[in-house]
Amino acid sequence: MDIKTASALHRLRLVSLPEAISFPILLVCSVLKRTTSFDGVMVMGMVHGILFTLYVLFWLDAWNRTKWSAKTGALYFVLAVLPFGGFFAERKIRRELDDAVIATRARKEGVVNA
Repeated sequence: MDIKTASALHRLRLVSLPEAISFPILLVCSVLKRTTSFDGVMVMGMVHGILFTLYVLFWLDAWNRTKWSAKTGALYFVLAVLPFGGFFAERKIRRELDDAVIATRARKEGVVNA
């Protein structure tokens, strides 16, 4: 895995957690707006919208660089739409990056011809 691909995956991983957290918070703010006088929907909506847009942009970049299959690319997109899906996306991306680092080290040390 080259540095640009690793960077694209790292960016996607970094934005997936805040995006995953912002959606349920937005839902809570929506409920609070209708049941109390607290109105945080406008602020949380903007925060979530920015994070979701960043996630989609970073997802497109990672998909382009990693050459994921359509199934894998669609999975990462669906995980962005599902509440708490970003947590699963972050975990899968972290594993993929860890596996790439292990494979690179093995190739450098001549342990594996991977």
